[in-house]
Amino acid sequence: MGGNNIINIMNYTEVVFFTSDAALLDILVSELVSIGFEGFEEEVNLLKAFASGNELNPTEIEAIASKYGLEYAINSIPQQNWNALWESNFSPIVMESFVGIRAHFHEPIVGVEHEITITPKMSFGTGHHATTYMVMQLMQNIDFQNKSVLDFGTGTGILAILAEKLGSTELYAIDNDDWCIENAIENAKNNDCKYIKIEKATTAITPKQYDIVLANINKNIILENIEALTNDVVANGLIILSGLLVEDEKDILVATKERNWLHLKTVVRNNWIAMQFSI
Repeated sequence: MGGNNIINIMNYTEVVFFTSDAALLDILVSELVSIGFEGFEEEVNLLKAFASGNELNPTEIEAIASKYGLEYAINSIPQQNWNALWESNFSPIVMESFVGIRAHFHEPIVGVEHEITITPKMSFGTGHHATTYMVMQLMQNIDFQNKSVLDFGTGTGILAILAEKLGSTELYAIDNDDWCIENAIENAKNNDCKYIKIEKATTAITPKQYDIVLANINKNIILENIEALTNDVVANGLIILSGLLVEDEKDILVATKERNWLHLKTVVRNNWIAMQFSI
């Protein structure tokens, strides 16, 4: 999606789901991501979900609301309010002394090994969500020096950017969304990345294999691409999967065991999980 097209898109859609069940929010986010929502804001007794208006299927929204017995409201919001929304809700993140993540309008973060500047816009991946946070936690203990990396479902590009900062010199970041591609390119440039190749792709099928594969996306897409992901990794390579709820672990373990993946660890945060494997 080119810059001129973005300027011409005047409206985004906000869908507000009303629920007092805090435990349901993470499940809702997972399902809504799978049908095209890319931004979320949690408030007391409700969840606001945001997406480009022409990307939504009202039948899918109704099906999810009916599944959980939720009332909802659909509103249109001006495109120019989107960045203001992010700015009002995007606070810096500091993961101990390992990494600090901030927006361009924040002051520099001191006392961390790596600092990443992210302008999220409509893309998923700021470090705030548990899945991105856990993947970065796992990355902290992996040797990326001179390793090749595939980032499947790159979103803002945050994981590929961190991988380069950790020493990777060959990175292939892919996503199926035009907005994400443009945003990831912008973020990679703003972080002075030199080795990240960013392209649009609808599957995890790639022409070569990588030392490390990162797939922070969702269960359905991971399972649809499980064979491709298996083929994406060199012998004794590593795979990190996330975008998964605690209850997804069983299905992932079955699928990966069938393909001889070795499960190394699972970490949990707010009912979400990230899983690390070797092949």
